[in-house]
Amino acid sequence: MADTKRFHMHLVSDATGETIQSVVRACIAQFEQVKAEEHFWNMVRTDRQLDWVLDGIRQDPGVVVFTLVDEHLRRRLTDFCREVGVPCISVLDPVIATLGNYLGLRSQSRPGRQYTLDAAYFSRMEAVDFTLTHDDGQSTWDLHLADVVIVGVSRTSKTPTCLYLANRGYSAANIPYVPNCPLPPEVMKLTRPLIVGVTKDPDQLVQVRRNRMRMLNQSVGTDYVNPEAVRAEVLEARRFYNARGWPVIDVSRRAIEETAAEILGLLAQRRRARNMT
Repeated sequence: MADTKRFHMHLVSDATGETIQSVVRACIAQFEQVKAEEHFWNMVRTDRQLDWVLDGIRQDPGVVVFTLVDEHLRRRLTDFCREVGVPCISVLDPVIATLGNYLGLRSQSRPGRQYTLDAAYFSRMEAVDFTLTHDDGQSTWDLHLADVVIVGVSRTSKTPTCLYLANRGYSAANIPYVPNCPLPPEVMKLTRPLIVGVTKDPDQLVQVRRNRMRMLNQSVGTDYVNPEAVRAEVLEARRFYNARGWPVIDVSRRAIEETAAEILGLLAQRRRARNMT
């Protein structure tokens, strides 16, 4: 096996840095046998703050990726990188330039503008609050207000998926599927929300549950982790979903983001179908 190639990578942002981290990690994932040592510099909005960044690059030279919109700071950073001979990449430039050309407008160059406290921001916060209140079968009396209701057996990543959707502005609730136990009657009456059933490979589910129980110092000698019982549980749940015509997503080999993307796609299809009627 080839040796892992290690290198320094400086991520420089004038806001929270979430965008640049997501982009860079997605790109690095396309290369095998590499390990980036990330140096994360966020909220860089003054010359003094940028001085600290330049000192860090000087001490640990490596690839610099930035999302700075202030022209003065951008010029200082790119000039410095040119002097010390390290690559310097702007993540936002191609997108902003293309949008500007298409719209015939000039960008405002305001750091953190995507986090403005506007209606969309407060809508996301309301979605997060709704999702936390409706986690694991709680507060079923107003499930009809949800955009998405996820139903699944224990340890199928229902909660983190709902929280991811909530951060995208969608009110998401999740309901546990328990063998031989009816779902809350409110669920069976829903017409507005998209209901999605999630499932998982039984062997993988057993392993996840065993690890969870060990972490909690609980006995693993129960049907909760018995392979035959878990297989029967997963089969029963899938039959239940199919009987009601709910879309089913197998999360066995999916990241939370991929499961959420699948759900967003289902929501978009549903929206288009309704617009056509």
